[in-house]
Parts: sequence; structure tokens; C-alpha cells
Amino acid sequence: MQLKGLVRFFTIALILICIYQLSFTWIVKSHESAMEAKAEKYVQAYPAPSVKYPDNTNLRDLYADTLKQLKEAEYKRLLDSTQDFKIGPFGLTTYRSAKDKELLLGLDLQGGMSVTLEVQLDALIKSLADYTKDPQFNQALAAAVNKKANSGADLITLFIDEYKKINPNAQLAPFFVARSNGKLKYNTSNDDVTNYLREQATAAFNNTLRVLRTRIDKFGVSSPNINPDPAKGIINVELAGITDPERVRNYLQSTANLQFFEVYTAENPELVNGLLSADKALQDYLNGIKATDTAKAKSETAPVAKTSEKTDTTQTATLSQLSSASNSNTTTTDSTTFKNNENPLRRLLLPGPQPYRNATGKVVYPGVIAMIQVKDTGTFNRYINMDIVKSKFPSNLVFMYGKPDNTSDDPKAKNFLNLYAIKTLDNGQAELEGEHVTNARQDNDERGRVVISMSMDNVGTNIWAKMTARNIDKPIAIVLDNFVYSAPNVNDAITTGNSQISGNYTVKEAQDLAEILTSGKLTAPAKIVQEQIVGPTLGSAAIKGGALAFFIAFLVIFSLMLIYYNNGGWVANIALILNLLFTIGILSALGFTLTAAGIAGLVLTVGMAVDTNVIIFERIKEELTKGKSYQNAINDGYKRSLAPVLDAHVTTLLTAIILAYFGLGPVLGFATTQIIGILLSLFCGILVSRMITDIYMTRKRHFNYFTAISRKIFKHSAFKFIEYRKITYIISAIVFTLGIASYFNGFDEGVEFEGGRSYTVKFDKPVNQQKLADELRPVLGGELPIIKTVGTNNQLNITTAYLIKESKPNTDSIIEHTIFEGLKNYLPAGTTFYDFDKKYKQSSQTVQPSISDDLKAGAKKATIIAVIIICLYIFIRFRDWRYSLGTIFSLMHDVCVTLAVFSFFRKIVPFPLEIDQHFIAAILTVIGFSMNDTVIVFDRIRENSHLMKGATKGAIINKSINDTLSRTIMTSLTVFLTLLILFIFGGEVTRGFSFAMLIGVITGTYSSIFVAAPILVDMAKDKPLGDSSEKK
Repeated sequence: MQLKGLVRFFTIALILICIYQLSFTWIVKSHESAMEAKAEKYVQAYPAPSVKYPDNTNLRDLYADTLKQLKEAEYKRLLDSTQDFKIGPFGLTTYRSAKDKELLLGLDLQGGMSVTLEVQLDALIKSLADYTKDPQFNQALAAAVNKKANSGADLITLFIDEYKKINPNAQLAPFFVARSNGKLKYNTSNDDVTNYLREQATAAFNNTLRVLRTRIDKFGVSSPNINPDPAKGIINVELAGITDPERVRNYLQSTANLQFFEVYTAENPELVNGLLSADKALQDYLNGIKATDTAKAKSETAPVAKTSEKTDTTQTATLSQLSSASNSNTTTTDSTTFKNNENPLRRLLLPGPQPYRNATGKVVYPGVIAMIQVKDTGTFNRYINMDIVKSKFPSNLVFMYGKPDNTSDDPKAKNFLNLYAIKTLDNGQAELEGEHVTNARQDNDERGRVVISMSMDNVGTNIWAKMTARNIDKPIAIVLDNFVYSAPNVNDAITTGNSQISGNYTVKEAQDLAEILTSGKLTAPAKIVQEQIVGPTLGSAAIKGGALAFFIAFLVIFSLMLIYYNNGGWVANIALILNLLFTIGILSALGFTLTAAGIAGLVLTVGMAVDTNVIIFERIKEELTKGKSYQNAINDGYKRSLAPVLDAHVTTLLTAIILAYFGLGPVLGFATTQIIGILLSLFCGILVSRMITDIYMTRKRHFNYFTAISRKIFKHSAFKFIEYRKITYIISAIVFTLGIASYFNGFDEGVEFEGGRSYTVKFDKPVNQQKLADELRPVLGGELPIIKTVGTNNQLNITTAYLIKESKPNTDSIIEHTIFEGLKNYLPAGTTFYDFDKKYKQSSQTVQPSISDDLKAGAKKATIIAVIIICLYIFIRFRDWRYSLGTIFSLMHDVCVTLAVFSFFRKIVPFPLEIDQHFIAAILTVIGFSMNDTVIVFDRIRENSHLMKGATKGAIINKSINDTLSRTIMTSLTVFLTLLILFIFGGEVTRGFSFAMLIGVITGTYSSIFVAAPILVDMAKDKPLGDSSEKK
């Protein structure tokens, strides 16, 4: 073997590097275990729950939960206080340093929150166009947004195309000149405008990423994982150990769009008269519609303001003039029961704060014009967006809601919101923007209330001075992300550029808001389009299941190599051990995250890593059977196995790369693990194993590759596969037809492809799924949820699309509370939402329709591209179109059979068979594995066609399949066994994936023998095999 010294050097170097890298994980876990023991000892100083409350179960459980929280707080305090302590052998590193180098675990293994944020380029385009009201511009942009979900093009390209359709000869430059800072002129071509928009989009994406990194760094999460994908315009963020998802959502999605507006107060005649006129017009309109055609009642769906289930409360007991005409029983009467739709707008409004006299005796009106119940905000938004209503108000008036109150102890207060009438500039924007704020911090005012203090730059100071000067004794609304945080009345002109935002904050909220303002404004908003929350219990179960499957698979394959290949199996086993060590070490060194899917990839690596040695060993056995010497058999075995080994691994590698490109989150982790495992399989299986063999031979010894079993099995196999090809064609056709028929049975699409929210809930006892679904239906607005068993029959997955298109910031919280209310009858009496969230809800996932459409489109593209690329590779390698055609038929067969099984058995098997990202990962892996087997057969056909001159095609193919039969069975068996172990022991996270792979391995083995190879006989019968592939 050439370069033996270099291989030995790299092998030893990799071993040392990987052990060094993985040692940090061991050091960190040892330190954390010690701190956890100290925290446990700290809590043990308190009385045990059974001792403190022996007779009160509720208090005992509450006290136990308090002790648990106390332990977690102490544990975190100990870790924080030992960040810079020297730990490990000889104190060579600090905990902080070691933590940064440890192997990262995915959220599905340790619990936490993962969100995918999509950068909203449509908002950026509107901003760059100075929020133009041009109908053609806005129509084109809306059409582009709608088309983006089902198109591979980017939003800017779609927008340009849509605008050209509407107005082919118009110039786009005039829309963007004002805010281009001289980069554009009125006569700039549309191509240059397109390039300008792309530059701004790239800059906006990078700015969004920078701002998010800054915010996350201040969030205090250990080892956050941030993965930007500029090509798709998304940013994936993983935060371990999150206990307050709502805070994360607000923290990440806030655009920090701070604005200062003048307001219309309750005595303003334009507002009062507008409301009266709008109320009358709406009343007549609704009554007329009821009598004629309800279809005309459709209104624009864009909400006028964001709502929340919480409220910025004010203490008030009297009605304001604005709502004096409304029914005094509005708070207790359903708004739909009023006779003749009387006062449809005003009856939704409750009295706001009363005007008061200031120190000079002047009557001062507050910024709040009224209050409204949260349940009525949807109706109010719908009404206020109708043309007949909007036309009655000034064009620069926009209704906004107040910031929710998170400090009130009054539960009723959380059902109300303050309502403001904001006065905008002509373009709908504010006179003073937050971009002029230079500093923000949490502070306290003279009354001790929590506030945010701000200072402005010179430009902002001048604008603020003018605004406050002309609004003395009037309110100015301070708005953040379309919520009015406060609307203080101006006493005097403020010329210093300093200001405060007041309004019911907790200290933590004020600190978060100050940090958001300081970290910068998002020029393009980032919206959460996919979210997953995994509880620590489920993460722990995933680790245990994955580790058990990995350990059992390793033992089984380790033993199988020795049983079938005698002491030669030690070579494969050493290569396997090194492969796993290198894979995990490289994952850790490169900062990749190990997920449950990644563990599945490791388990699969155990099965596929030995394939290289199986191919080589089988060839060595052939050479020895021919009577060659041991040295020559080794040399020829490695030499003649190189082509099929490379071909088999390249096809698998190509599908893994495609999966890595299109995959997200856990699937990306699987693909990454697989890519590293495949490359290392080549290094360890070919170079390292040959080095070990040569070292053994230099000692005048050699390995034995035969056992009593392997010497006899397949030794004289002479099956006539080709003669029975018509029968197998018929079988395949029947299976294919039944598969197509089963497609009409439909598929269960996972929440990733369907869109919606999914919750995994564990109950104390088994639950009737259909009964639960029927009881949840009315709670979820009449929509029937999909309920499936997860593992045991007391753990269910509940999926619903209820309010999935709702974009209000508190929608997730509303849905979770709704689900909780619907499940109360199945939970122990007295269970609170906190108990449900911490104990019974194991995980949750949210996928917006936009990202689900993208994922589906990406999955289809990935599958089609994988088939095309593999067929091209086969054509290039074998230089014969028949090999590519056989490949196409084989792959179509494997994919269709797997799909058919998922469709036919989806209501039969006791575990979910969903079409999701994991399924696509399985399909692509099946495609790669199927080619692994097929390529081995094709390589032998190519070789035998050169050696068997004059033989019929059927004879060549029969001999080739029989020659490689032992190899085919062994490679399939090793992978099948590891997948079966993963299916049984790996847990629910990877069960559907491993089931799809099991079906794929069976069909892949069948198709390589009975589909791909026979095609070579029946295509171009007059053309012999090997003419174009012979080596001259």
C-alpha cells in the first residue's frame, strides 16, 4: 500500500484531535453533575413535601414544584458563579471555555425552543418606496407575496414581473428615488432598480441577522445556535432551556419600530362626528345587507391594529362622551344580539378616562378615546376596514390599541384594551421615528414607576422640541411595533431630546424593551413562520432511546462481522469504531449540533460504515476461492473493489448533500451526520483497514475471512434471475398499480407540510381519541383536530389549523389556553395552565402556511433533483443510457412502494405515518441506498461483459447478480438490522423515519435485482452489453 506512512499519520492525528475535542464534553458534564449535586444538597435542607404537607395533596404538589424551581435556580446560580473556575484534569481550562467547545445537543435532546424567522422583504419594499399608496404598486406587491409560497423565485423578481404585467411600460424608479440617498434617479432603468432592491434586501437580511445576534446575546441563553440561510431569506434560531416562549417570540419578532405621533382626542369634532356618521352608515349597511345580499358584506381583511389578550388598563368608572350613546349593558350583552344592528361601532366601545383640569384650570383630554374588550377587537377591525366606515374619518387617522398590561393583578383587566386615534403624516408615517434614539435604559420615574428613559440625536431633538411645543396640554402617543405604549400629556416643550416611555411594565419587560431599542431597528421585519418547543422530559426520552438504539446496533453489527468474516471482521470493527469516533469528534470540532435525527444518522452510519469492508471482504473471498495467494487476493480485492465502493458511496453522498441543502433543523442534522459518516467510511473502510491488514501481514500472519457459515452460503449460487424477469415485472406492475390506487386513500401530512399547530400531551390515563376530538371541535371554532397516538395510548399528538393565519402577537398563547380549556376534563381536578404547560404538555410545534408551502416545494425539488443527478452520474460512469433507464425504473419503484405503504397503512399501524421532513429524508436516503446496491450489480455487469465475450446478456447479468449476491445480502442485512433496532428502541421521534427506511431497504434490494438489472436485457436487445464501457 502506497502512502502508508501518511495514512498512519492522519489516523493518529485524527484520533488525538477527536479525543481532545470530546474531552471538553466530558469535563463540562462532570462539572455540571457536581453542581447539580450541590443544588440537590441545598434543597434537601428544606422539609420534604410529604413531611411539610402530609394531608394536603394540592399544597404538597405546589410545594414540590417550588422546591424544583428552587433547585433549578440554585443550579443556574452555581454554574454562573463558576464560569471562570479552573476545571478538568490539572485545571487546564475554565468552565466557560470548555462549554464553548462541548458537543452541542439539539433541542429535541435537551429541551428548548427552535424558531425559524422569515425576513419580510415586502415590508422592506414598502419602506423603500416611502409607503406609496399607488394601487398598481401595491397590487403587484400583494400578488408577488401570494405567489412566493409556490414559486422558486425570490420576492423581488416576482414583484418586478407582476408590476410589468400590470403596467408594462412604467418606470419603477420614481417610487424609490426619495429614500435612495441619491443612488437612484427618476430615469433609472428597471434593471438598475432591481439590482438596487437586491442590494437593499441583502443589507436588510444582514442587518436583521446582526440585530438578532445582539438581542440573543443579551438574552442570557447558553450556547444559542443561529443558522442564517440568505438564499431562502430565513434564520433558524435554537435556544436551549427556554421556559418563557412568549417572551422569546416578542423579543425576536419586535422590529423596534419606535414612533411618536400626535393623536385625536375624544373632544375632537372630526373624530366624534366621524364616529357618529360611520356608526349610522354601518348600521344602515348591515340592516340593508340582512334584507338583501349578505355576500356584499365582505370587507378588507387587513387588520387595523394588532391585538392582545392583555390590556393597558386605566382606572375609570364613568362613561366618556365618545361612548355615551352606547348601551350601558354592553359589557354583558353579546354584540350580535342588538336589534336592527343598533350602534354597531359604538356598542363595542367602553368609556375611557375622563378629562381633567390641570393646575391652570384648563380641561385636558387624555390620549385614550375609549376601551374595548379583547373579544370585540376582531369585529371592530373588520368594521373599521370597510370602505363605508373608513370614508367617514380623516384620511390620516389610524386606530391603534394600547400595550397589554402585564402588571395588573385584576384578572378582568386583562380582558380590555385601550383604544387610541393616531394622527399620521400624509404618507401614513410618524413625524418622529425611533432611528433618532441614541440610547435607552430601564429607569424609574419620580413616583417609583418602571419606565424606559431615552435620549435622541440632534435631528431627533429638534423634531421632538417642535412636536412638544405645539402640543402643550395635549397627548403625544409613543408607539412601538403598532402598540401604543404610552400617551403622556405635554406640559412644556422638551428641548433636551430626553423622553420617557411609561406604561404598566415589569422590570424585566422594561429591560427587554430597552435592549431591543438599543440593539437597533429591524429594517425588514422578521416573522416566526415555524416554531418548535420540546420539553426536557421528551428530550431526555429521545436521548435514552437514541443511545439505546445506537448501543444495540453497534453490538449487533460488531458481532455479525465476527460471525460472518471470522477474525477478518476485526478489521471492519476497528474501522467502524474509528469512523464513529471521528464522526462525533468532527461534529463537535466544527460546532455542529447533534439532534435525535443526527443520532439516527449515527445509527445508520453503524450499518453503512461496514458496507465498504463488506464489499472488499467479499471480493477478497472471491479471489481466494479462485486459488490466488493471500497477498494477491488482498491486493486484487482492494483494487477491484475500489470502483464499486466509490460509486456506491458517491450516489449516497449526492442524496445526502441534496438533503442538506433543502433540509431544515433536525433533518439538516441528519444529513450533516450522514455526509461526514460517508466520507469517513471511505477513509476508514479503504485506507485504514488496508493499513491494518498490511501491518498484520508484515508479521507473517493473515486474517481469515471465512467461517463455517460464510464458506458455504452463496458459494454455488446460480439463480436464473433473468429468466423470471417477466414474472417479477408482473409483480412489480401489480404492486405499482395497487400503490397508485392506495394514493386515493390519501396521506397524513405532518404539520410541517400541512401548516398549523401541533401539541404533544401526556395524560395520566388512556384517552379515547375520537371522543377527545369531538369535544375539542367546538372549542377550536368548529374545526376537527387531528389526534394521533405517540408511543403509549396516554400520550397524544393534537394538530389543528385553528387561527393559523392569524398574525396577532399573542395568538400562540390564546391557542394554548384554548387547548388547555378543552382538555380540562381529561386532566386531574385543579390542574392550572402552569401545571399543564410544565407537566402535561411535552412539546409543541407551529408552522405557518407560507413556510409549509416552501417546505413541500423544497421536498419535491429535492426528490426530483436527486433522481436526475443520480441518473446523470450513472450515465457518465457507465456510458450507456440503459443503465440510467434501469436506474430510473428502480428508483421510481422504490419511491412509489414506500409512498403506497405510508398511504395504505396510515390508519392501521399504531404509530404516525406522516409525510414530513423526516419522511423526505428517508426517501432520499432510500434513493441513495438503493443505488448503493444497484451500482454494485452494475459494476459487476460491466466487468463481466468485458470478460465474457460472446455470452448472452442474460448469462452475463445472471452471473453478475449471483457473484454479488452475498455482498448484496450482507450490505442490506447490516442496514436493515440497524434500522430495525432504531425502529424498536429509537423512540417516537425517529419511528416514522426508520419505518420508511425499512420499507426502502427491502424494496431497494428487490429492485436492484429484479428491476434495474433486467431492464438492461429488454432495452436495445440488439446491442450487446459493455461495448461502450470497455476499457481500450
